[in-house]
Amino acid sequence: MRGKLYIVSGPAGVGKGTILKNAMPKLPNMKFSVSCTTRRPRAGLDAEGKTYHFISDEEFRRRIEAGDFLEYANVHGHLYGTRKDIVEKALGEGCDVVLEIDVQGAKIVKEKMPEAITVFVAPPSIEELVRRLKGRGSESAEEQELRISNAEEELRHADEYDCVVVNDVLDDAVKDFINIVKEHGEESE
Repeated sequence: MRGKLYIVSGPAGVGKGTILKNAMPKLPNMKFSVSCTTRRPRAGLDAEGKTYHFISDEEFRRRIEAGDFLEYANVHGHLYGTRKDIVEKALGEGCDVVLEIDVQGAKIVKEKMPEAITVFVAPPSIEELVRRLKGRGSESAEEQELRISNAEEELRHADEYDCVVVNDVLDDAVKDFINIVKEHGEESE
């Protein structure tokens, strides 16, 4: 049986990666699709092949020309993309796959794969999101302002998603995501 595709989006700093990191060990049939990006790794936070595949702008553009991406987008001035071959292979093997991608990319994938389940991770408030972004300390003030502006735009798209998880208390958000996966997994059984 073919696996299910889950698309997880939400503004920077909302905790998408943290929710997935905590949920994945409890979802043994789920694989995380590692995106390609042209941005630099964040010291102490990113690991090649774990958080992203870090590639040059030239290599990214070559892969676009070759049609290697299921979706790609320019986010905060950097290119991000999901490799088609990796996703298709895992789904074909019966594994569920989760993509952590932005709103632009989610729309593109949903158009190509309408059976995908979309999950939007929202902050409890915009004020809390701003606090989290400023607390990360991994971006300049200018980058933080860009991310806050983009977050406000992304939040306007939450109602376009199949499910919304509010990340107020992390453990609750993790349980909510796991329940979404279990509910959708049972639909196909």
